[in-house]
Amino acid sequence: MKSLKVIAFTHKNIELKDLGKFVICNETLEDRLSNLRSKFSIPEIFYVGTCNRVEFVFHIEQDVTNAFVMDFVRALNFCIPDDKLEDFSSRIAVYEDVEALNHLLRISCSLESLVVGEKEILAQVRKAYDSCREAGFTGDYLRLVMNLVVKTAKEVYTHTNISRKPISVVSLAYRKLRDLKLCSNARILIIGAGETNRNISKYLQKHKYSNFAIFNRTLSKAQEMAADLNGEAFALEDLKNYSKGFDVIITCTSASEPIITNEVYQLLLNGETDKKTIVDLAVPNDTATEVLENNQVHYIEVSSLQEVANQNIQERYQELIHAERIIEQNIQDFKPMLRQRRVEIAMRQVPEKIKEIKKTALDSVFADELQGLDPNSREVLEKVISYMEKKYISVPMIIAKDILVNNC
Repeated sequence: MKSLKVIAFTHKNIELKDLGKFVICNETLEDRLSNLRSKFSIPEIFYVGTCNRVEFVFHIEQDVTNAFVMDFVRALNFCIPDDKLEDFSSRIAVYEDVEALNHLLRISCSLESLVVGEKEILAQVRKAYDSCREAGFTGDYLRLVMNLVVKTAKEVYTHTNISRKPISVVSLAYRKLRDLKLCSNARILIIGAGETNRNISKYLQKHKYSNFAIFNRTLSKAQEMAADLNGEAFALEDLKNYSKGFDVIITCTSASEPIITNEVYQLLLNGETDKKTIVDLAVPNDTATEVLENNQVHYIEVSSLQEVANQNIQERYQELIHAERIIEQNIQDFKPMLRQRRVEIAMRQVPEKIKEIKKTALDSVFADELQGLDPNSREVLEKVISYMEKKYISVPMIIAKDILVNNC
């Protein structure tokens, strides 16, 4: 397990406004991961990006030193000046070996989330892994790790009450929005048709809000969401031309630069002067700072939900202990299974080698002797050889597994 590594940029070590610098948009993800694999000879890797963390999970034999981390960040082209790179690198969490596995399991069980008990993180990790797997960035090792991640998370959610009355960043944001007591026909602009906005739209729909306009970079996805909400769909580029006014903007995109600039905001206001509401769950924020500086806005963002999230952790303390026991047991169970898998991979060549030896013996070494045998004797000999072949294939695997598992 020593080759499992995690490099993590999280809300625990880096301010959310700075965390946005490390988010990778889907359009550049494959190129950046390909560059990392090539530069550092990384056999397997996947990337996880959520509203409060950016993590790289990979399989590599060498140690992850401070110098490695700095080179890693440089290779990602995050445009961090060299004079600030060392400071940022010092705040990056690095996990190796069992600590890396423990960290991944804690993430999947939401123990490391801004809001403990929210189940969305497991779906986000699985989706991130599947995307990288389909692109060819992962292999057998990380497949085994992800199988354990999913198994452990399901056990925690099933056998503890950690997700009872589930609270998520989305639900906390909706609570704050609900406290503003908006009327049900409030004009709501939704920017981005990803999972976060889909989840918050379900709360809105459940509580009878009905006036929606959805903007998204891919129009077809905006149309799908608009069909569910009985709203209007627009391409993201049409945002600056929207002239019907609004009461609430809900935004969450993967853009690296603000979507709602002060210029765009003024166009959206269309001359209205009353106080508006912005719910910005993107990292980095989709809302430019000058919008907040120059306008009266009820502003709800991820970092403002921290106080409620901390209270949530205290309420679930006993469940955290129970979850950690489940995680520890799964780690202990995983160790021998991983060793066995390593043996299986190492022994894959045994059957072919034995078949080659058999063929050489029959066709070359003992070919002349075999010519003198009658058909019945030859048939019996071939049965004996085939029987021994099967035994020679299975016996070394069993012995090797036993030796490795019991002596490591």
